[in-house]
Amino acid sequence: MVSHTLASAGQRVQQAWAVLHTVPDPEVPAISLCDLGIVRDVREGADGVLDIVLTPTYSGCPATEVIEADVRAALDAAGLGPVQVLLQRAPAWTTDWISAAGREKLRAYGIAPPGPVAADAARPLVFMPRRPPESGIACPRCASTHTERLSAFGSTACKALWRCLSCREPFEHFKPI
Repeated sequence: MVSHTLASAGQRVQQAWAVLHTVPDPEVPAISLCDLGIVRDVREGADGVLDIVLTPTYSGCPATEVIEADVRAALDAAGLGPVQVLLQRAPAWTTDWISAAGREKLRAYGIAPPGPVAADAARPLVFMPRRPPESGIACPRCASTHTERLSAFGSTACKALWRCLSCREPFEHFKPI
């Protein structure tokens, strides 16, 4: 039986946001789902169920099921259930939704964060670019932009493998979409 009062509804939503800020992304554990911009909304319905709205980074992301399970487990462990996870695929997730703190966490973790994507530069997600790869990606270790792309793919499809020609260290770049 759900017994949340209207006065506590706002508190419960705030508590849920606080918990969700601690849930790490399963592929990049240095950054939370909130910092990544995957958690879009938290609201409590009249039935007392907490609705968590998630937008996957892309529709075929294999981590989506793990993310849903991690969200449910974290909120249940905090005593904030019952929870319903809703997937919202429109508008599509964009790297512009990564918070400033999230970008810094990516850099500190050794992943070059994506730059901004201009609204008029929207294009379909292409994993094999038809144009030359980006250049001048700043190395997350020494900040040099004297870098080169080694592979269009990193440890996940959303990242590419780069190498710094100054400090000679390889690093991943989170692709901007």
